[in-house]
Amino acid sequence: MLKEFRAFIARGNVLDLAVAVIIGAAFGKIVTSLTEDVLMPVIGMIFGGLDFSSYFVVLGDVPANLAGSTDYVALKKAGVPLFGYGAFITQAVNFIIVAFIIFMLVRTVNRMVTLFEKEKAKTADEPKAEPADVALLREIRDELKARPKV
Repeated sequence: MLKEFRAFIARGNVLDLAVAVIIGAAFGKIVTSLTEDVLMPVIGMIFGGLDFSSYFVVLGDVPANLAGSTDYVALKKAGVPLFGYGAFITQAVNFIIVAFIIFMLVRTVNRMVTLFEKEKAKTADEPKAEPADVALLREIRDELKARPKV
């Protein structure tokens, strides 16, 4: 069983998947930073607030020590039911950014594959040059045929 497990892990597709997950996690952090640190402050400024995550509606009772608080994280940690549409919008923007980047990546790969297939078809259509030794043997044969028989 251990040998089978080692063979399973050593297969290329499992290693490729592991690499993809690790790169995906790192890419997710980059997109999160882009969204939270670059885009959402600009969007929040346009809509009148600097912190977009502070857009929420309180749906339940707020503890006395947090009364009047606009700290979404603190209220959520205290167990207050919140309708956090600002956090949802942030996640939606994250998704759109990731989807767009993946779309551009797939689009580029598809164009490269199409270009590669065109090049491959172009080279397949061209007849390959005859090797020099075959051409020489063919000339000798033709010369021998053309000689008068004795």
